[in-house]
Amino acid sequence: MQLRILADKPSLGTFMAKEGAKLIRQAIAADGHANIIVATGASQFELLEALVQEPDLDWSKVTAFHLDEYVGLPVSHGASFRRYLHERFVSKLPTLGEFVEVIGDAADLSGEIKRLNDRISGLSIAVCFAGIGENGHLAFNDPPADFDTTSPYLVVTLDEACRKQQWGEGWFPTLDDVPTQAISMSIRQILASQHLLITVPDARKAEATQKAIEGPLTPLCPASILRLHPSCLIALDPPAASTLTVRP
Repeated sequence: MQLRILADKPSLGTFMAKEGAKLIRQAIAADGHANIIVATGASQFELLEALVQEPDLDWSKVTAFHLDEYVGLPVSHGASFRRYLHERFVSKLPTLGEFVEVIGDAADLSGEIKRLNDRISGLSIAVCFAGIGENGHLAFNDPPADFDTTSPYLVVTLDEACRKQQWGEGWFPTLDDVPTQAISMSIRQILASQHLLITVPDARKAEATQKAIEGPLTPLCPASILRLHPSCLIALDPPAASTLTVRP
């Protein structure tokens, strides 16, 4: 695991976008195609804005997989992660090869999980873009996370801390409006990516960041599993890094 603290917060997403674009270009050069995983949330705003503007990147040779989505939420809802990615990523890339979205309001959730699992199984994922939640979650794998399941996608129950984060970030008018379940990419599927680029801004992520980087490796802090990945870069701004006892 590599750790990078960037003093200028607006550069955080731009830095990670450039790192990701480099890895995507390398995958295309080596294999003729690149599969990537794209995330949502406040930590990804600047990253996606910078990523879609990267020069000399042949998006027609890229398949982007969606990390997670709320169960029961239509794409028309302001908090829908499908909507977020269509507006900030897919619509900006008219030549994108494919976007494999998670349909959280599918009538048949089991069928949707099977569709997603069949689509991603056996593929090599060049790079996964993600963040760390205030409760230490990865994607919507809240503590205690399942470190063992081999299913690429699964239905998970959201804990109160996760739901409070979504409400606190302004995605929902009240806590009761935040869904209690989501379809999430599993921990093992995330770790199967060749490269992980984890962007973590803001002081509200400081405690989770410290536990993930310096605390015990435990399902009670799902992001702690990142320490086992051979190519994981975590980029923090100073507020997010404020409780670390050892600085890189």
